[in-house]
Amino acid sequence: QVQLVESGGGLVQPGGSLRLSCVAPGIIFSFYTMGWYRQAPGKQRELVAAITPGASTNYADSVKGRFTISRDNAKNTVYLQMNSLKPGDTAVYYCNAKYRPVYGNYDYWGQGTQVTVSS
Repeated sequence: QVQLVESGGGLVQPGGSLRLSCVAPGIIFSFYTMGWYRQAPGKQRELVAAITPGASTNYADSVKGRFTISRDNAKNTVYLQMNSLKPGDTAVYYCNAKYRPVYGNYDYWGQGTQVTVSS
């Protein structure tokens, strides 16, 4: 079973920055669309940002202009650079890997990393 491993979460003051990393061992990383999701207490999990194998990106409206997703296929790693953080960004952040060829459906998650934005 593939297990993605996130790191980089923590406590940061409003206006601060964090960079999350997610390593995806055991998969052909370049085939996968990689995404970051988040879930705040009492709320549904939501997509924050995603990057395709061709490096096209999309972002939730709430993070556009503040967050940047990127990938390093040589390291099987996806990153989420988070700037100008707000208390509303507080959540558990999850990494996701998706690959949906004609013959199958591959969908893997990490355990999550806590991001807390507070003064």
